[in-house]
Amino acid sequence: MNENVNRHVLSVLVVNQTGVLSRVAGLFSRRGYSIDSLSVGVTQREDISRMTIVARGDDATLEQIKKQLDKLVDVIKVVFLPPESSVYRELVLVKVNADAENRSAISGIVDIFRGGIIDVAPDAVTVELTGDQSKIEAFVELMQPYGIQELVRTGLTALQRGNRTIGLDDIELDENYSEIGRTPHHG
Repeated sequence: MNENVNRHVLSVLVVNQTGVLSRVAGLFSRRGYSIDSLSVGVTQREDISRMTIVARGDDATLEQIKKQLDKLVDVIKVVFLPPESSVYRELVLVKVNADAENRSAISGIVDIFRGGIIDVAPDAVTVELTGDQSKIEAFVELMQPYGIQELVRTGLTALQRGNRTIGLDDIELDENYSEIGRTPHHG
């Protein structure tokens, strides 16, 4: 892989309305940008959602992605979240083969990783674990010998460290959920 092609994490505030996810994903698709992961959820304000997008590219590609996102009327704000000043987390659910012989060993590994067993069946356990990408991957690697039946990951979610925020208090939306001062979206 090219040394100048890095993983970039973007936090994107969007108007919480139908079709926004499709428009953002469509922008990436049309421009040929690849999304490594995408997580979306409502913020402390019901009218605004936050997308955490992980994309790969050089700095020029990243700048182009930001400019294209800023052109979408539903996008309120785009912020880069560099690893040194951000907290990244991901959730994984893993269903692992577990019988009477290996259940305590699996439970011990789960405890070391500060995860939790959230479901128990006669021949399997389901584990919930949160952490950064390297922690998740290390845990999954340790579960491989037991036999992973199913695995699902949420994708990355992130916030800036400390008291820095994106600043939702400064955002005003009109009755049509358009940010005041931006041209309404047509189509």
